[in-house]
Amino acid sequence: MTPANGTPVRVGVFGLLGSGNLGNDGSLEALLGHLRAAHPEAVVDALCGGPEAVTARFAIPATRLHWYRGEYRTASRAGAIAAKGLGKLLDPFRTAAWVRRHDVVIVPGMGVLEATLPLRPWGFPYALFLLCASGRLLGTRVALVSVGAAGIRQRSTRVLVRWSARLAAYRSYRDAPSRDAMRAMGVDTARDEVYPDLAFSLPAPPAAAPRGPADPVCVGVMAFHGGNDDRARAEEIHRRYLDQTIRFVRALVEEGRPVRLLTGDGVDAPVVDAILDAVDSPLVTAAEVTSLADLMRETAAARTVVATRYHNLICALKVGTPTLALTYAAKSEALMDRMGLGAYCHPAHEVDADRLLHQFRALERHSAELRSTLAERNLIAARQVEQQFTALTAALFPAAAPTLDHAHAHTVDHAHDLREAP
Repeated sequence: MTPANGTPVRVGVFGLLGSGNLGNDGSLEALLGHLRAAHPEAVVDALCGGPEAVTARFAIPATRLHWYRGEYRTASRAGAIAAKGLGKLLDPFRTAAWVRRHDVVIVPGMGVLEATLPLRPWGFPYALFLLCASGRLLGTRVALVSVGAAGIRQRSTRVLVRWSARLAAYRSYRDAPSRDAMRAMGVDTARDEVYPDLAFSLPAPPAAAPRGPADPVCVGVMAFHGGNDDRARAEEIHRRYLDQTIRFVRALVEEGRPVRLLTGDGVDAPVVDAILDAVDSPLVTAAEVTSLADLMRETAAARTVVATRYHNLICALKVGTPTLALTYAAKSEALMDRMGLGAYCHPAHEVDADRLLHQFRALERHSAELRSTLAERNLIAARQVEQQFTALTAALFPAAAPTLDHAHAHTVDHAHDLREAP
């Protein structure tokens, strides 16, 4: 990790980190754990959404992603509109100056190549394009590592995402549908690999032995309004999601089941409040979670989990708790399939409390065998994430790459070749 001139390799990390999304911060935590163990001499800093939070939690210097602090708020006043426009002119120079200071920039996990939730093209997609274009122009290797992707209909967003992927020096995906989506958008993915989400490398508490119905059911909720293509009926989708989730929680309470509400982003708090107000029972409580470690502790203590957010699902599956997914994108279905629970998916766009209860009871009937399945699949996922980190080292830090056996040689070749990918 230290070149011949004795200067430590300078590594930048990039993304909407420190902005309240636990999954994004968990991806950063996983990457930093690897870098500190495998490349301790690397000098690491971040260009991110919440620099103060990232520095406080992870002890690395951080710079604000956008010049304009209100980038992700709707600008209605003339001054705000002008400031946001000025930011679009200044951000290319800010991004290029930051990229120039690094040997390598890593985008750790996250759904950076998708628009499965509402997304404006000139927000994060534009920022990612600036990063990848700057890396190509300045000779800094940019790696998109175990990222999520999905088909995008909006033309401007699709163009920005496609060119971001093309300009990156290294690409890998957290599931096969992500790679398929990029191929469909015109990216050559012939040498791109698929690995599990980086969060599978995080340490997990042991799953508690289930005692019976007295154990809580964790229900992970989300401020869900559909995706980019659902803006016209966003409130209708949200109302149905909330009403049917309330019905489901109320049915559990009527059976005497304790329910523990989980979130994955600060924006989810109003949904928790609405459920607590509507059900109004001491059996329903809300967990205070600030990290994926918190989520894993909560889900490890649960008998079963029903969750919407992707990293709520990962945390529950990683600790081996039988889980039912309210899915809003192919990534959730792919994750459940990978972990052997593909039969336990329910559409978040069209939640039906009665059908959800039916699926939930089937999940609990098969709890013992599902725990066994999850234990096996987690071992496989952990090995595959280690292969991802090995491939990343070979691609970005070739002087530090370990000698690999023949079975992994194709991974190293693939990673090396992607350094020159168009």
